Amino acid sequence: MSKFKEMASIKLYIKNMVCDRCKRVVAEELTNLGYTVISVGLGEAEISSPDNTFDMEIIKQVMEANGFDILDDRKTKLIEQVKLAVIELIHQQGTADLHINVSDYIAQKVGLDYNYISSLFSAFEGITIEKYLILQRVERVKELLVYNELSLKEIAYELGYSSVAHLSNQFKKVTGLTPGHFRQVKETKRKTIDKVQE
Repeated sequence: MSKFKEMASIKLYIKNMVCDRCKRVVAEELTNLGYTVISVGLGEAEISSPDNTFDMEIIKQVMEANGFDILDDRKTKLIEQVKLAVIELIHQQGTADLHINVSDYIAQKVGLDYNYISSLFSAFEGITIEKYLILQRVERVKELLVYNELSLKEIAYELGYSSVAHLSNQFKKVTGLTPGHFRQVKETKRKTIDKVQE
């Protein structure tokens, strides 16, 4: 077992943790293991232990059983931070946030130069941040089309597209379907957020 002493707390970086339900599951599992959960955010959790020891093997096993992975490598953590910043921007922010400069937003969220982040992301993921952003946006469009509560014009505005035509062209390029046709076939074409680039 890999038990080791730490200061008072440790921060865990967790892959595939992309929604509020994920945060609840992580918090519950860590609490069940006897740790005090200090904070839980997208992709991370900070915990403390009564005796200042952390059994990372057990934590990894429990997280893996729930579909999550503990990240150890600094660059891997950075890539995950970029993905979470994009997911948060597209899936969890208000309309105004999608009309900002995305490269500035990501650089600010990650705390590093965008050019460095961008080249690292491309090297690790095999696609650019811009392409990943487009894929996430299209996935969000699919979600809104399935809900059938907004018009295409409202969806275009909400997701920061310059026009309905821009949204439609990008949607068709990624999915092979028009938004109208997708609305008819619905759920069979959706993916979970963490599987978008696959």
